[in-house]
Amino acid sequence: MPPTGLAEAFVALSREAGAEIMRVYATDFEARAKDDASPVTEADLAADKVIVAGLRRAFPDIPIVTEEQADSHDVAAAGNRFFLVDPLDGTKEFVKRGGDFTVNIALIEDGVPTRGAVYAPALNRLFWTDDDGAAWLKDGDAAPRLMQVATPDNAALNVVASKSHRDAATDDYINRYAVADFKSAGSSLKFCLLAAGEADLYPRLGRTMEWDTGAGHAVLRAAGGTVDSWSGGTLAYGKPGFENPHFIAYSKGVTLKDPT
Repeated sequence: MPPTGLAEAFVALSREAGAEIMRVYATDFEARAKDDASPVTEADLAADKVIVAGLRRAFPDIPIVTEEQADSHDVAAAGNRFFLVDPLDGTKEFVKRGGDFTVNIALIEDGVPTRGAVYAPALNRLFWTDDDGAAWLKDGDAAPRLMQVATPDNAALNVVASKSHRDAATDDYINRYAVADFKSAGSSLKFCLLAAGEADLYPRLGRTMEWDTGAGHAVLRAAGGTVDSWSGGTLAYGKPGFENPHFIAYSKGVTLKDPT
């Protein structure tokens, strides 16, 4: 019987997709390049199949936009309420046998990521929003805990940035802050570190697509954090081409520096 609630479905499908990813991870898999030169593996496709089939069974009336199916990349067909899926975010980390890759499922409503789940199967960390909109973390065998962003100290911020896409422009922006600790993380885990109170600020000046950010944004939003477009205003979804502008994710209380 299919799950009846979004949270139940997102958690179950994230774990099921994660199991497929780890099955491939244990083999001598190969990666091939997509049209945009980004890598794709059997794990991406197997996880996508699990998630899309599960969402269609449980919520047949909600359109699905997923990275791995180009025919789903139609903003008009998606409408104002749709699922946004990246079955394996951080494929480069996966190919390098790093642990920072994630399963991502989000619900977008009127441009806002209202619900989401991010699962890092190699790290056994699951971040999700419940059906009341609160954010939760299941870390290994520990009991689930409610998440809330940290109260930042602007004189000693904890900053996280991309592991694979960090550049001089990102470093220049980070250097405008008083930084106590710096972490590099792959995939959507950067949003989740903010949500869990493990970081305060995440600037992203590189190219991302909406499926890269939707689930992590939903989790961070539920934990009290914010994601703003580089030019101002909250990062919105359902944009033409599903491509994001540069953005800044941050905890409540961070005093932002002018990005221009």
